[in-house]
Amino acid sequence: MKKLKLEELNRLSPEAYAKAEKLPVCIILDDVRSLNNVGAAFRTADAFRTAHIYLCGITGTPPHREIHKTALGATDSVPWSYHEDCTQLVNQLKESGYKVIAVEQAQGSTKLKGFKIPTSEKFALIFGNEVNGINQKVIDLADLCLEIPQSGTKHSLNISVSIGIVIWEFYKRLNFSRL
Repeated sequence: MKKLKLEELNRLSPEAYAKAEKLPVCIILDDVRSLNNVGAAFRTADAFRTAHIYLCGITGTPPHREIHKTALGATDSVPWSYHEDCTQLVNQLKESGYKVIAVEQAQGSTKLKGFKIPTSEKFALIFGNEVNGINQKVIDLADLCLEIPQSGTKHSLNISVSIGIVIWEFYKRLNFSRL
């Protein structure tokens, strides 16, 4: 085996990326404090061609040096917008036909492994604050809560890790990995 060079990876140009089919999934960051986590979300969104990132509340926005450090340019390829009120955004997305899913440990949550992902729907996945999680008012508006099962002594994952796990599952199960 030989490690591939960047030019051997056949990556899309920013112009081709803009025109390429997108995963019918958008990411909502609800009051995310860490700019490194915001940058990591952009990088994951770029890797799996998610449709959009919505930055809400106290979540930082590009351009910012700390976001750029982990995004590595993905803020230029992934469509994004800022919304002060996450509840208003969630209501708008629901009216636009999105199935809104809070990724959170909650009473009655659905485990990621058991969740059946309908291939005919568009999804908005909400990820919350690193300490407090997703605001309860936002959870109340969600169509369901999706939980990543964990079996260690800690009861949470870093938000960037959670985003990677959940987006990969949607990418894989929606057969988007065929590309």
